[in-house]
Amino acid sequence: MAADTLDDLGFAPEWDQPVPYIRRTHEWYNTLGYGNPYRYAQFTDVPFTRLRKPLSQSRVVLLTTAAPYQPDKGDQGPKAPYNAAAKFYAVYSGDTSKDHDLRVSHVGINRDHLTDDANTWFPLPALRRAAAAGRIGSVAPRFFGVPTNRSQRHTMESDCPEVLALCQADGADVAVLVPNCPVCHQTMSLMARHLEANGIPTVVMGAAKDIVEQCGVPRFVFSDVPLGNAAALPHDRASQDSTLELALGLLEGAVAPRTTVQNPLRWKGSAEWRLDIMNVSRLTAEEIAQRRAENDKIKAVAQGVRDATLKSTV
Repeated sequence: MAADTLDDLGFAPEWDQPVPYIRRTHEWYNTLGYGNPYRYAQFTDVPFTRLRKPLSQSRVVLLTTAAPYQPDKGDQGPKAPYNAAAKFYAVYSGDTSKDHDLRVSHVGINRDHLTDDANTWFPLPALRRAAAAGRIGSVAPRFFGVPTNRSQRHTMESDCPEVLALCQADGADVAVLVPNCPVCHQTMSLMARHLEANGIPTVVMGAAKDIVEQCGVPRFVFSDVPLGNAAALPHDRASQDSTLELALGLLEGAVAPRTTVQNPLRWKGSAEWRLDIMNVSRLTAEEIAQRRAENDKIKAVAQGVRDATLKSTV
């Protein structure tokens, strides 16, 4: 007798669920020949700070892991191969009254699902609209770019205190944090924890659920979409505003840490995007060898950029 597939009940495929990024990255780098699996941050306790004033009176600061476009660093378009030369390793700031050309310059992202719409990873225009509508008091005068470091120690002991001081100097009341790649999600989770522990309520808008929830953050808006699209669907202004509203509502409504709200939006393309990202089962032996060689070159370039950045800040 044939097994009951239950297909007639309308079930989604078993793989149509949040991508297990921690497992995928471990399997990916292990298959490429790198030992010693990366240890993602994990905490038991999570700091939590309630709003001290209504959002309509609050100054909101935006934190991003997106990189400023650098014309001298080669192709940085959404479909371009990962460009390690365009990464940044020091905190930077930008004037929120101006428009900025920020790009997704990270490894571990399937760039087939990126577009030329920066609103999907940098929701500054949506924040401006929220301020104009009186939903928030104001947008902080500067946004801050947070570098993605595999070293949690560097993030926690160097970048987090620096960003906290900048947020305090700008009089930020609350912070919205938007990561892109898998390690970006860890970086922004660590940043949210630090800001929260020092009196600034936060909300993370992300797409790597397992990484954020393992680290432990006060508030998390989870968008079940390809990485790089956590702030909105491409070329969809309504989703920009609705996703930001989920974040603002969570800032107001969360009563305890580790509060996650899932964005009801679905990716407009095939759900099989979930099977594409860092999935070693889809690679041949030849492709694995090619990816290892490419990754070694990328690591060397990125290390050179990082070393030069850190040397210039000493």
